Amino acid sequence: MARSVYVASVEGHSGKSIVALGLLHTLTREVGRVGVFRPIARGATDPVLDTLLARATAEVGFAEAVGVTYDDVHADGDAALARIVERYKAVEARCDAVVVVGSDFTDVSSPTELSFNARIAANLGTPVVLVLGGRDPAGAEQLGQAPARSPGTLAAVAEPALRELAAEHAAVVAVVLNRADPDRLTEGVAAVQAVTDRPVWAIPEEPVLIAPTFATVAAAVDGELVAGDPSLMDREAMGVVVAAMSMVNVLPRLLEGSVVVVPGDRPDVVLAVMTAHAAGTYPSPTGILLNGGIDLPEPVLQLIAGLGSSLPIVRTPLGTFDTTARVIHTRGLIASDSPRKAERSIALFDEAVDTRQLLDGLDVGPSTVVTPLMFEHLLTERARAADQHVVLPEGDDDRVLRAASTVLARRIARLTILGDEAKVRGRASELGLDIAAADVVDPFDEQLRTRFAQEYAALRAHRGVTVEAAYDVVPDVSYFGTLMVHLGLVGGMVSGAAHTTAHTIRPAFEVIRTRPGVSVVSSVFLMALADRVLVYGDCAVNPLPDAAQLADIAISSAATAAEFGIEPRVAMLSYSTGTSGSGADVDKVREATRLVRERAPELVVDGPMQYDAAADPEVGAAKMPGSAVAGRATVFVFPDLNTGNNTYKAVQRSAGAVAIGPVLQGLNKPVNDLSRGATVRDIVNTIAITAVQAAGR
Repeated sequence: MARSVYVASVEGHSGKSIVALGLLHTLTREVGRVGVFRPIARGATDPVLDTLLARATAEVGFAEAVGVTYDDVHADGDAALARIVERYKAVEARCDAVVVVGSDFTDVSSPTELSFNARIAANLGTPVVLVLGGRDPAGAEQLGQAPARSPGTLAAVAEPALRELAAEHAAVVAVVLNRADPDRLTEGVAAVQAVTDRPVWAIPEEPVLIAPTFATVAAAVDGELVAGDPSLMDREAMGVVVAAMSMVNVLPRLLEGSVVVVPGDRPDVVLAVMTAHAAGTYPSPTGILLNGGIDLPEPVLQLIAGLGSSLPIVRTPLGTFDTTARVIHTRGLIASDSPRKAERSIALFDEAVDTRQLLDGLDVGPSTVVTPLMFEHLLTERARAADQHVVLPEGDDDRVLRAASTVLARRIARLTILGDEAKVRGRASELGLDIAAADVVDPFDEQLRTRFAQEYAALRAHRGVTVEAAYDVVPDVSYFGTLMVHLGLVGGMVSGAAHTTAHTIRPAFEVIRTRPGVSVVSSVFLMALADRVLVYGDCAVNPLPDAAQLADIAISSAATAAEFGIEPRVAMLSYSTGTSGSGADVDKVREATRLVRERAPELVVDGPMQYDAAADPEVGAAKMPGSAVAGRATVFVFPDLNTGNNTYKAVQRSAGAVAIGPVLQGLNKPVNDLSRGATVRDIVNTIAITAVQAAGR
């Protein structure tokens, strides 16, 4: 039977989805198939459920994940409860764990609704995590922000809620104070702990999580984008500035992340705000709302187009009062298309909650299966423990900035980003990203450029490189980042999102060079399948390795596997298994296998063998009986780049595997290359890998 947890709240707008997301993330790194169930939903759409299902690992669709509607509950509560139990059991049967998300207090009175949620939890046999909102729902609210509750008020809200849950025989496993006052977290926990013997944790208020995006604000005012970058509509709105005054009075009132409401007949103010945004000397607004249904004059539109400003401008037909009122009362959601909010929610949950204690309370133990999400969590945890510093040379790439924001929020690594500081931080601000904790270094910084030129010239003197020539080479971001690694200013480098593999790794060959005893730099992909992680090498660097190089690749790949907690059992692949075939290609693999055994006798290695003999236990037993590798291989060494590259791509696409890499190996210090099609997730994973490698060096 699946383990489950019921997330219930005392009232609406408590941020229950943050806790549900954190629980889901916690469970996915412990067990393989984690599902989501929503006992009562509004109807055919549910943003909270969509967000959670996008991150669940069990194959449960939206329709299956819903119990009943509010109408069903009103019509016949007992029948609705029976239906909920029936539908939940169908989901439970397909999962190792289930996160059950209670109703949202948008339909019936709070005490009645909490009582019904308690009855559901008791009938499902699901322990409850009770979420208490740290904000006063009766207080004045602006863009989702409301006054903080005092510790005494939190205890006064918790006590009757806990009694009500107990009266309905719902077992409470923990209490989470969400959106709590950051300055009184300890006091709040102590006050609630006085009324319960269950663990109590507090997640501080994070304004960005409840702030609506500019796109949401625009929809609330029936707005239409007339200028600016559409991708910046996803930035959060953190405040409102009504700019109905003269330019000189508007500029001092600008706020970071604010929505600036400007009457349509004040093009001078529009241009002033855009100029301030471009200059970088004033706070950066999220966007401009042009109200009153008045179009900007054509000459002004031409001027805006010529400026090339990215700041979104949205026109609304509403007047100033109605526009401002609607903006103020717009609420944000942690939607499935808002990865920044989701990542920040998970980071806050992990920081605030003792997840091991919580899992023990839920009686959830680790699984023998290793899913892609579980492996990514392993990477994150090991990188966080390593506390390494990684340089990202491509500070002008939005994907890199988004990945940097995630890495910093989750404390995966310390970062240096290369680029013009004003431009890098300005673009991050436009995208609504927090990279304040990163160092931003200009590769044309005179002091570092001179130091690096002298170092590079010394390293390449045998090639006739002078200091003057080196001075022109080192501002190239790949060389600059590699020299930072070489000189120990950072532990490793991740690049390649906007540069070729050759451009990324050539400086490493020249500057960092190979480790002692290694003749060739090679690569592996960590292939995260549905239930395990395999290592494939070499799939990215060496086109046609000879036997000695192939042996090097095998030994390096085994070391990489061990570095990431994968027990190395090395299969040397060929088109023939054992002694059944002959020919130059098979002989090369046979000789490479002999060299591996000679150079690394502690390794479990066998070959040559075909892929099916290496991967399938039955085939392995038939083709190579008695082999310690056949049917159990974890490290697959391909005979050439053509075979390796095509195989990893075939497995990635046909088996739905997550291919993490390429991970470079054989260098003295870690430098890792990205595909130019890399996603933000790929970049985050590669940074984590690089941090783990740096700690190992």
